[in-house]
Amino acid sequence: MITLDDVRAAARRLRDRIHRTPVITCRSFDEATGYSVFFKCENLQRAGSFKIRGALNKLLLLSESERARGVVAFSSGNHAQGVALAARMVGSSAVIVMPSDAPRLKLAATRGYGAEVVFYDRQTEDREAIARRLVAESGRALVPPYDDPAIMAGQGTAALELMEDVPVLDALLTPVGGGGLMAGCSTAVKAVDRATRLFGVEAETANDTWLSLQKGERVAIPPPPTIADGIRNLSPGELTFPILQKNLEGILLISDEDIVGALRFLLLRAKLLVEPTGAVSAAAVLAGTLPLPRGSRVGVILSGGNVDPAILAGFLKES
Repeated sequence: MITLDDVRAAARRLRDRIHRTPVITCRSFDEATGYSVFFKCENLQRAGSFKIRGALNKLLLLSESERARGVVAFSSGNHAQGVALAARMVGSSAVIVMPSDAPRLKLAATRGYGAEVVFYDRQTEDREAIARRLVAESGRALVPPYDDPAIMAGQGTAALELMEDVPVLDALLTPVGGGGLMAGCSTAVKAVDRATRLFGVEAETANDTWLSLQKGERVAIPPPPTIADGIRNLSPGELTFPILQKNLEGILLISDEDIVGALRFLLLRAKLLVEPTGAVSAAAVLAGTLPLPRGSRVGVILSGGNVDPAILAGFLKES
């Protein structure tokens, strides 16, 4: 388990190294939902998502000799970019295991930050096993996408900043993939204000955490087909899941159509560019799945903005 002290220590470590992202409101969104919504804009973060928070916190905690040997990570995109940039920032090197169908924009950015990419087939191969083999062969340090206390504490700094800017929130929503973002954020929120209700959001076809919470133990699902590539996990994390069990009120499920609708609304009405995964929490609010009374103050973390222009154009076409 991590604590508020861990999150605060990460915040001190990250200060002046990453962006303190803005909190933005949108009257049109509030009118459409009946809530006062506060968007924590991690789509405007360095490397385009919240992932730099955990990645850089982890690398800053490595010894000089570990950083000299370099790091290995596995990711479909945003963690890859976060680790690649963090490695460059601390003078290290990174090898990233990415699926062969990773979004082209995220692949190009990962390589642009100087990382070496090793591909795998997400339908037939185990990315974590490949990464651990590379660690064993090279002596590099593993930087997991979520199942690591330093990663979770780093991600929690997003909620810490949000609560400093907006001291009273009735609820906080984040997307849930492996659970690192919500594990860190929920730890910070519950330590500061236990009355704040916490909801994770998943796509209906990527409901591994929802199923796991229903069963009371981690379950695995087949590779999900959702457009939100950042939450295509097969199972919640071993370390993150107990924290989610303890802190979350529940998981809200939304459709891919809901995600596209929220992405379009955020871009065209709020002028915020987000990727599909970054839009899932907003989609849950917009789709009316949030069990809160009208007028409630809701924090929504827009987790990333790394969307391929061609894919974005498709989303924006009138049906």
